[in-house]
Amino acid sequence: LETATSNLLASFYTPHPRRKVLKGAVAGIVAGATLSTSTLTSSGTVQAHRATMQTPETHSGNYTSPSKILDIAVTAERLAVTFYSNAIANATILGLNTTQLSYLQAALVEEQIHEQFFESLGALSLTSTFSFPDGAETFTSVHNVIQTQQQLEGVFDAAFLAGVFELAQQNHAHLAQSLAQIAVVEGEHRVLGRIIGDEFNLPGYELANDRAYSPVLVARVADTPAIVEQAGYLSPTPGNTFSYVPVNIAFPGINYRTPFAIRS
Repeated sequence: LETATSNLLASFYTPHPRRKVLKGAVAGIVAGATLSTSTLTSSGTVQAHRATMQTPETHSGNYTSPSKILDIAVTAERLAVTFYSNAIANATILGLNTTQLSYLQAALVEEQIHEQFFESLGALSLTSTFSFPDGAETFTSVHNVIQTQQQLEGVFDAAFLAGVFELAQQNHAHLAQSLAQIAVVEGEHRVLGRIIGDEFNLPGYELANDRAYSPVLVARVADTPAIVEQAGYLSPTPGNTFSYVPVNIAFPGINYRTPFAIRS
């Protein structure tokens, strides 16, 4: 755990930046979730996940249990929603243009969709109150926002990819694939953050897609909360307390709102 923590924290501070996707700002995005979890649980995909969750874990070993992975995942998504909500609320102070704002709005909605998916599988968040390494100053400069975004998306990628391996070892193939699908999207968020960093001429973000492989910097999903806490995201204090509030997911242009996969 100590080695994993040091490796991941070191990666947070390695300057890492460019592309264009969605346009247009949607007013009132931080308004309250409109998609109920019943919509998600009615899908065949979710039912398949639930079925595989009941199968015996033939390789339990030292692996993080599926239920623990889900709890950590839903907590991560709530942290992401909290981060993006506050960044969007400070868009004027940050000087974001319409396109840059739309990147963050789309990411926010996607994180909320992920959160609802994990909730639909019975995940219980470890907390809904968070802190940030720079406290309230996190949302007063683009430098702080992008650095924080890169840290969070980096740790989410690492955790979800570790989860893919652990779930595969425990014969939960469908859920492992869904985590991989989410990890891909988190990587897209990271690239869009790097685009914003480059457009603000922040050093180290000149190349948006700067990785041939997304590194798996944790061995077990269970190691992630300690790493995130050490990085400063799970220690609320007066003046540095941010609460998760679900957001409206009605945002145009976002497709595949459930973990669609063709099965042979």
